[in-house]
Formats: sequence, C-alpha cells, structure tokens
Amino acid sequence: MKLSDLKKSGHAPSLLSAFLYFDISFMIWVLLGALGAYITVDFGLSASQLGLIVAIPILAGSVFRIIVGILTDRYGPKKTAIGGMVITMVPLLWGWLFGNTISELVAIGILLGVAGASFSASLPLASRWYPPHMQGIAMGIAGAGNSGTLLATLFGPRLAEVFGWSGVMGLALIPLLLVMVSFVFMAKEPPNQPKPKPIKDYFLVFKEVDTWYFCLLYSVTFGGFVGLSSFLSYFFVSQYSLSGVRAGEFVTIVVAAGSFLRPVGGLIADKIGGATLLRMLFVGVAISMLAVSLLPPLLFVTIALFLGMGFLGMGNGAVFQLVPQRFEKEIGMVTGIVGAAGGIGGFFLPNLLGIMRDWTGSYSSGFLILSVVALLALGLLLWAQFSWKKEWKTAKKLA
Repeated sequence: MKLSDLKKSGHAPSLLSAFLYFDISFMIWVLLGALGAYITVDFGLSASQLGLIVAIPILAGSVFRIIVGILTDRYGPKKTAIGGMVITMVPLLWGWLFGNTISELVAIGILLGVAGASFSASLPLASRWYPPHMQGIAMGIAGAGNSGTLLATLFGPRLAEVFGWSGVMGLALIPLLLVMVSFVFMAKEPPNQPKPKPIKDYFLVFKEVDTWYFCLLYSVTFGGFVGLSSFLSYFFVSQYSLSGVRAGEFVTIVVAAGSFLRPVGGLIADKIGGATLLRMLFVGVAISMLAVSLLPPLLFVTIALFLGMGFLGMGNGAVFQLVPQRFEKEIGMVTGIVGAAGGIGGFFLPNLLGIMRDWTGSYSSGFLILSVVALLALGLLLWAQFSWKKEWKTAKKLA
C-alpha cells in the first residue's frame, strides 16, 4: 500500500480535518500539564497535588469519550466534532478570565475533558472513509493528532513567561477557532454512517470480551503516553532542576517520538498485524521504563523516555489497527470506550508518579511499576490472541 492510495480510496480533506481537530483538541486537553510548573508556583502545590490537577482533564475526557462516541454513531462525527469544539471554548475562557482558586482549576480541568473526547469523533471520521486494509494508516494519521502535545509543551511555557498560565488559556482560543472554521468547510460526514439505534443497544459492546481486551491494552499504551505527557514537565523541573521553558523543550523532544510514530505503528500493523507489533512494543516499553527508573543523567533519561514514548505511540496505532476490524459498525461507541480506558490509564499515571515521589522521595518506584505494567500487558495480549485466532475471520491479519 502506498500513501497516495489515501487520496484514491477515501476523502483526504476529511482525514486532514480529523487530524487537525484531534491535534488542536489534544493540545488543549494537556495544557494544564504543560503549564504545571507555573500553576504549582501560583497555588503552592505538592507533587501529588499537581499530579491530581493535571490528571483531572484526562479522567474527565474518559467519561466524555463514551458520550461523544454515542453521539458520533447517532448523529455523525462532523456534527459531533463541531459541537465539541464549541463547548471546549468554555474552559479556555474560564481559565483566561477567572481561574483564581483550586476549585476553579478542578472545574476547568473537568471541562477540558471535552477536548480529550475529540478522539471519539476524529477517529471514526477517518475510519469510516477508508477500507479495512487501510485502517492502520488512516487511523494512525488521524491519531497522530496527539502531536498537539508538542504545541502545548513547546509554546505553553514560553507564552506563560510573558502572559502567565491564564493568558495562555486565552491564546489557545485562536487556533481552536481557526481549526473549527476549516473543519466546517473541509470535513464531510462518511457515506456509511450507520442508522441510529436505541441508546441501550450501544452498550451491548460491553458484553464482548474483546472490548475489555482493547480497553486494557490501550490503557497502557495511550494511558502511558498521555499520562507521561502531562507529568514530565514537572518531572524535569523537580528531578533535574530545569527551568519551566527548558523542561518544556525536553518534554517536546520525547513526546515527538510518540506523536509522529503513531501512524508508523499503524502502517507497520497493516503489514504484520497489530498483535504481532504490540508484542514487541510492550517489551520495548518495559525496558525503557526500567532504564528511566534508574534516574540516570539527563541525556540518558531523555533517550530512554524518547524510546519509551515512541513505543507507546506506535502501540496506540497498533491497537487501533485492530479495533475497526473487530467492531466496524460500532466503531464510534467502541472508540469512545477504548479511548476512555486509555484516559483512565492516563489519569492514574501522573497520580502514581506524584504519590510515589511524595512517599519515597524518588520517582524510581513509579517508573518501575510502569515497567511491570507493560509486561503484564504483554501477558494479557498473549492470552487474548488465543481467542482471536479462533474467532476472528481476519485472524491472519490480526495475529
């Protein structure tokens, strides 16, 4: 398969729109994490308190992803996405004009979860325009919108030096408005949009064991990616005594690996199978996080994190090479559920790292636990493949 086939087999403007929508939404979703060093100074937060604050949008996004998934299946991804962007303006305005107390920060974080729910509309928009043999690359390109993290970590701290963290929230409205306008004119509803079903029918996928397999696997790959993206800025400041801007640069470097390698993971998964690729990636994540747990000098920890985030990003692409093949008609709802599981994983990780730092005085144990979790995910994957080989009609592609 060639990348030029994307123009022939689907709708390239919609694929681009899905990427831009997810990209800018992801930037907004992790904005509190990128500004964590500045929020900590203003509110005097501990590591565990900041871990909770930056994790709230991730947890809220998990809940909203299920809701957005249902709306996507009922009304179409384009309409749902436009509504999501309108609602996302509310927490940005709130953080810009108000946001003076911790309780307000919590409320802002909850509403920022709507931006994280963009996943449940952007990926179905991309998926439904392309045939099964192109799901990995199409979903990978749309999913590469998690590169919005780069925008948050690279520009957020720099702008906060001039305008303060609240000013950055206001400035984020500008790219959001630009993307929304382009989305209205470029994106089209997919031609194979399923007919609406009773609400209760959407929840039947919870009875499928494969739904839970995907949830657990994605909670490790995406949860690891977004959780680290939200916390690493504070990690570099507190562990290696970097300034907020300098820490943002290092976070940008390591996050770039996960963002840009996601479509690569999808492309490779199309060729060798998502499960085959995932087996290798989980081993890589375990080794990388074990290296980080040793807290080596800055250069070496950056290399280890770069590799680890790259493996996690490719893992995201691999998981969503599998999902559309198993749940073609329910892709909106299943995307929401699996995405929610990823968000839950991302919620626990910053809290884990912050709590273990406060309890032990070191980040070592937190990263060591993450390494062990990757190995457990590998074991789960091997167990799941036994049923996949027996039940899935596309077993040769999947295994």
